Amino acid sequence: MKVVAYSVREDELEAFNRFADLYNIELKIVKKGVSSSNLDESLGYEYLSFVGSCDLGKENLEVLKKNGIKFIASRSIGYDNVDLDIATKLKIKVSNSSYSPYSVAEFTVMSMMNLLRYLPLAIKKVGINDFSLKGLKGRELQNQIIGVIGTGKIGKTVIKCLSGFGCKVIAYDPFPSHLENIEYVSLEELKKRSDIITLHIPMTGENRHMIDSKFLSSAKDGVLIINTARGELIHTKDLVAGLKSGKVGGAALDVLEGEDGIIFRDCSRRQIDNDSLVILKNMPNVQITPHQAFFTHQAVSDMVEVSLKNLLEFSSTGDAGNSVN
Repeated sequence: MKVVAYSVREDELEAFNRFADLYNIELKIVKKGVSSSNLDESLGYEYLSFVGSCDLGKENLEVLKKNGIKFIASRSIGYDNVDLDIATKLKIKVSNSSYSPYSVAEFTVMSMMNLLRYLPLAIKKVGINDFSLKGLKGRELQNQIIGVIGTGKIGKTVIKCLSGFGCKVIAYDPFPSHLENIEYVSLEELKKRSDIITLHIPMTGENRHMIDSKFLSSAKDGVLIINTARGELIHTKDLVAGLKSGKVGGAALDVLEGEDGIIFRDCSRRQIDNDSLVILKNMPNVQITPHQAFFTHQAVSDMVEVSLKNLLEFSSTGDAGNSVN
């Protein structure tokens, strides 16, 4: 089987080479993401592996179809960069991936503790040789009510990781799972009761800007917001307003609205055209990280392998277990 893999990072190369040998795949590596300028790289291939930085809108999908592509497999859980309706009309199968949920779950719990103990502020203070304790009296996780929005694989693992801390966990999901000792509540009740709210849902047209001024107005004063899912779930300007007013006590953002062109790139020698990001970076109660929650040796290996196995399954059966259309 011949596979062309786009937007391949250096850290993925070992896994790609290992699994290509293991599964007898003829592999072509393209380090840049899918764009109108490099679609000819797919000529002669039926199978394509991609990530979120690839442009898989209508025009590019139509060219890929003409080039012979039958199946495109994401190496991440999200696939909101794919025009799924057009892919379906063109009879191009699309799949997403899965990976160790502990990567994001552990990062999420770490982020909660960082905010509770004012670690972003402490690091900034030490950076200017201020070793005083002023402003650093924190809270203990055991005394918090944690609201988990979304109880898929990652949300469930967050809950599992929190089980040893003694905190109260409540959850909201339109399709509840059977989880022991977890109280499912309405989204409205979760907003009102939670000291910390953490997001673990995919980005859809319906939940874009779920966290906005209306949402925050009915949340607890001083609520902490954790987002390791998708940046567009939060209306960033409304979050900034909440942080400035004190309604929001802190935020840990591993994903950002408008992160394309910034995330995964070294922007140290150019100006960043994202006003909200500039403001958030300078807030003492905000933790900004570069979309790294997933980034562990185990997760990267899993993402590459699952993507390739989806393509293999389709080539032999005509479908794949992770197919989304």
